[in-house]
Amino acid sequence: MKQLAVMLVLLTTVGAVAQRHEGPRMGKGPKMNMTAEQMATLKTKKLTLALDLTKAQQTKVMDINLDLAEYRKAKFAKIQAKKESGEWKRPTSDERFAFENARLDHQIAHQQKMKEVLTKEQYQTWKKLRSRKGMNGKKKMQEKGRRG
Repeated sequence: MKQLAVMLVLLTTVGAVAQRHEGPRMGKGPKMNMTAEQMATLKTKKLTLALDLTKAQQTKVMDINLDLAEYRKAKFAKIQAKKESGEWKRPTSDERFAFENARLDHQIAHQQKMKEVLTKEQYQTWKKLRSRKGMNGKKKMQEKGRRG
């Protein structure tokens, strides 16, 4: 009888733990409630602390970050509007390729802009920060059982 009770508790516990976690998803966290200016300001200040930027570099990086934040907010709003209206459906492989290609083109342009503003040492540090951040995100997604 004790074994049956232990087995029942164990199965219930495993069933409860195995439930899908529906916590804050990517893009729906507290940052998406911020304006593009707020997001750009925070990112610029973090880079200023990490890279020791001059005032001139800060203004240029702020402009770059503001453009990037506005672009991301616009894309997010567009997708949200499609989802709410019911028009959104899973993209085909060709559409996914086009999205990924456009995203990579945008990243290359962003990287070139940053390369023009930063010194060589700052640029190398910035690249290390970006690669480290990307790897952390990949690890977190794998830990949560999402793709990656």
